Amino acid sequence: MSISLFDISKNFGAFSALNHINLEVPEGELVALLGPSGCGKTTLLRIIAGLEHTDKGRVVINGQDKTDQNVSHRGIGFVFQHYALFRHMTVFENVAFGLRVKPRSIRPSNELITKKVHALLELVQLDWLHNRYPDQLSGGQRQRIALARALAVEPSVLLLDEPFGALDASVRKDLRQWLRNLHHELNVTSIFVTHDQEEAMEVASQVVVLNHGRIEQQGTPSQIYDHPANAFVSRFIGQTNVFDLDEHDADWLQTAGLLTPKQGEKIAHVRPHDIIIEKSIDNATPLATLKDWQHLGALIRIELVKNNLNGLSDASVFAELPNDKFKELDLARGDKVNLKIRQAHWFH
Repeated sequence: MSISLFDISKNFGAFSALNHINLEVPEGELVALLGPSGCGKTTLLRIIAGLEHTDKGRVVINGQDKTDQNVSHRGIGFVFQHYALFRHMTVFENVAFGLRVKPRSIRPSNELITKKVHALLELVQLDWLHNRYPDQLSGGQRQRIALARALAVEPSVLLLDEPFGALDASVRKDLRQWLRNLHHELNVTSIFVTHDQEEAMEVASQVVVLNHGRIEQQGTPSQIYDHPANAFVSRFIGQTNVFDLDEHDADWLQTAGLLTPKQGEKIAHVRPHDIIIEKSIDNATPLATLKDWQHLGALIRIELVKNNLNGLSDASVFAELPNDKFKELDLARGDKVNLKIRQAHWFH
């Protein structure tokens, strides 16, 4: 089912949570609503679900206006951050709940409910726990049960509000790939809220970046990262170095091989992996001094202190190198280095 939002606005007293949101989610997409705390992403999700009412605008699901329709009639499955499982019910009964409370005229038989619940539990790889209670499960297992319960009623749209936010980092990592694989199998139009950029980039097929109740950019993870629409997106998605030509960075950038733009932009954003480092071996004034580094698995993040053209210490610059390349350079703290900037994103 496709989702279309037209001119959605929502205020809480004097606070404007959403400002004229227009968004198209094609059928079968897995979309992440990404942004800092308070940007409006959870409010937007709850409006789609029917848990919040709009002050202005329309919610259209599969061509039908659902704006004023009750949450129970929208055909939506909702997964909360803190699971919201019934503690007095077994795993089996938690998943079966949505089927058992359907009107008698459309309620499946007990035999069909049993068959469907076990099939869903097998889908989330937890059928062996069907007789357990929520308090006997790990956080990751509870979240998968919550997802199975949401899927039991065969929703046309699946909404997830920070589904992995309460989990340990290692469990989150595993569930991200699991959710992506599950989505490929089910192909249910899904939207999930997160403030974790790595999670959004890893799981989603489309990312919607929000800030102060507005959409800053929508696109694939590669579009968002490689072609940020503005300075906010560039700084929020991934790491970036910011150089301001008005702060006397122009000569330093030019020496580093980056030409100033012709369009009149004055702010350059440079990704750490777009900085090439070489050990300084000549008598020329080096562009930077190595201050420190961090091991990030296969990558090394390097902190450099930028030298101005008089050889004096200036601000920090961050670069990233593959582990083997860093070892090859044989750098130590305090070493002088030259660098070359391959590309930058320019903003006004």
